[in-house]
Order: sequence, then C-alpha cells, then structure tokens
Amino acid sequence: MSASNNVILRWLGRGVAFLTRSSARLLTGARSIWWGSKPSTAQRIYFANHNSHIDFILLWASLPRFMRQNTRPIAASDYWLKDGVRRFLIQDTFNGVTINRNREGQSDPLQPVKDALTNGFSIIFFPEGTRNLEDDVDLLEFKSGLFYLKEAFPDVELVPVWISNLRRVMPKGALIPVPLLSTVTFGAPLERKEGCPKAEYLQYAATELLKLKEVQE
Repeated sequence: MSASNNVILRWLGRGVAFLTRSSARLLTGARSIWWGSKPSTAQRIYFANHNSHIDFILLWASLPRFMRQNTRPIAASDYWLKDGVRRFLIQDTFNGVTINRNREGQSDPLQPVKDALTNGFSIIFFPEGTRNLEDDVDLLEFKSGLFYLKEAFPDVELVPVWISNLRRVMPKGALIPVPLLSTVTFGAPLERKEGCPKAEYLQYAATELLKLKEVQE
C-alpha cells in the first residue's frame, strides 16, 4: 500500500472514530464514574467485563481525549479480522491490537499485547477472554492473561472497569444498538500482591471488578 493511501486511511479512520465515539455515547447515554481513580497519563491496563462486541468502543469513548490517544483496545483476531470493514475499524479507526485466542505451537498469544505495553501504550483488556452471554452470571472465570501481564509489567497500573447494560444495548445478533442508559465505572488500581498465586490473584481481580457493579446500583 502506498504512503498516500496510508495517509488517507489514517484520516478516514480518525473521522470514523469521531463518529463512532459520538454515536456510542449518544445511543447509550453513557456516563463515566471515576470511583477510586482519576483520569491520568499513567500507563494502565483497563480490564473490564465483556458482554458485547462494542464494550471496548464505549470504554474507549469514555476516556478523556488525552488518555484515549494512548490507549489501545485488545480484540480477538478471529472476529475483527474476518473482513475488510472490521479490519479497517480495529486497525485504522481504533488502533487496536488483535490477538489469537488459541495458542498455536510455541507462540505466545499475549505477545502483541506485551509489545503494545513495552511501547508505552495503555490497553483495554477483557480477562474473561470471550463475551459473557449468560443472563444469570455476572462474570465468567478469568483467563490467565491478566496475571501474566501483571507479572511482566509490574509498574503498569491495573484498573478495573465495570460496564453496565451493554448486553441489553447490543443483544446477541443485533446489528444496531438499542438506545439504553449505560454506565462505565472506573475503580481503584489493584494492589500488586507480590508472590500471590495466580488463581488467588485472579479471584482478587474479579472481586474488585464486581465491587464496581454495586457502585452503580
């Protein structure tokens, strides 16, 4: 692809990002609650519950501009690289990082995420690994990724974020969001808990995330 085409894609991506961000907040009436933390330029891993393909869009749109520019969503390559439109959205519009959720050989599926963190970006991460479509389950069991990122990047803050109502805003199979009030609540950074076993730390992270659901009620 030529340099001129790359420039066009970048400008088009910025325009689509603005429209998507504005539409997401308009359709959901989204409000942001900073409970336990404040907007900051500190490098962070924002980890959230996952109910919809537009979760990361609403979380990303809820960040102040000075943070949004340096925050990259982590998304599944099997969904977002399926066709040219999705590829354009995740790569050129949201500057996302795509990962393969299934390990292939000796490859590390988290390597693209680690590369983004090494380069100084904050990220939006969904530790459940896939969308939670269970009506009676608040959170699926966390995969190991969040723990390994915490171990590899001890100076990066882990900030829990609870997103409410998006399962109803974007029901499974829907192409257009349903206008409903949604809230994005940012919690306090997690304690490092050095030496804490993986299972125990992931349970701690899940508990801190669920506490934010109570803040909204």
